[in-house]
Amino acid sequence: MYEIAASALLKEVMNNYFQDLKTRSKPLAWCTSVGPAELLRSFGFDVYFPENHGALLGATRKAMDYIPVASKIGYPSDICSYLTSDIGSHIQKSTPLTKHYGLDAQPIPDLIVYNTNQCREVQDWFSYFANQYKCPILGIVPPRHMDEVKQADIDNVSSQFKSLIPECERVSGNKFDIDQFRETLRLSKEATLLWKKTLETSIQTPAPISFFDATIHMGPIVVLRGTETAKAYYKVLSDELELNVKNKVGFLPKETSRIYWEGMPIWGRLRFLSDLFAQHHSAVVASTYCNSWIFDDFDERTPFESSALAYTKIFINRSERAKLTILKDLINDFRITGVIFHEAKTCFNNSNSRFGMPAKLKEETGVETLIIEGDLCDLRFFSEEQSTIKIETLLEQISS
Repeated sequence: MYEIAASALLKEVMNNYFQDLKTRSKPLAWCTSVGPAELLRSFGFDVYFPENHGALLGATRKAMDYIPVASKIGYPSDICSYLTSDIGSHIQKSTPLTKHYGLDAQPIPDLIVYNTNQCREVQDWFSYFANQYKCPILGIVPPRHMDEVKQADIDNVSSQFKSLIPECERVSGNKFDIDQFRETLRLSKEATLLWKKTLETSIQTPAPISFFDATIHMGPIVVLRGTETAKAYYKVLSDELELNVKNKVGFLPKETSRIYWEGMPIWGRLRFLSDLFAQHHSAVVASTYCNSWIFDDFDERTPFESSALAYTKIFINRSERAKLTILKDLINDFRITGVIFHEAKTCFNNSNSRFGMPAKLKEETGVETLIIEGDLCDLRFFSEEQSTIKIETLLEQISS
């Protein structure tokens, strides 16, 4: 079985991150996964990401125990299953962080910060915990669904970034230092470019990393942006994969099709899906999800403006027209022969199959598309049998 050697280092990096949270030597800020982590780190905060906990709840399938608990207090099971499983976990006082990292619970925040560039749900989700912990909460609310991010949008969002400063100073006890912000943003930019380089190795055939492996190896770019640790990790990973490209070592010995995964992972069925595609020699080589942590617009010379641009122009925050253009470019770059749209039943914002996108994409590229129903955490929405039939039918149609 193909194994990425850097996986051992990844385990060490992620364990160290959680052990640091456990010791609580610094003030702690909670942040959305595509939120202003660099600004928070410039104040000396450790940063924790509840969405990472949501993914862990999905991957361990513990979400299925906690979602009904949140439903009982008024959070129905058709809203974000990260939200419902995370809140249910809190109510039950139970978390897989205990087994995996020795934490009794999620670390208690001193400050909570969200950005609604992904969805409005994060505001409600984080507000619940701000109330639970009697903790200050701050938010960035950018314009949504744009064809392009204009200067007025950048000015709007950068001013919202700046408005966070007084409360960050008060809670952290540290004065804002523009040079420290620039340095943190520089480190984040360097790490994100190495992550981009890592993902783009799979433009080659045979591809050295799959979408399913990338969802695991993306951990540091989510939780450790703005640190030397993340930069160092992706240097190791990208160097390994580039060597594999040179030596023609891929995660599959033979590729009969190249698939693009559009939408969220189905965390509780990653292994099942990875094995299913591998059995048919089909390489899932690219995705919208993993590309969401490429922020190549960061520029330490203009830290507020470039942060506003980078965090506002992410794929999920764009118009249907802009998304179609982005997908067409990725299909061309990665030589994709089939696109699978995951319609996540509790994640409307990150499901792009509901307004004719698959048909438009096929019409403009000639690439076959398929919609499968499921969810990021709630496995009641996913049928292995039906999905297998759909996927195998597609692969039979497009395989060379």
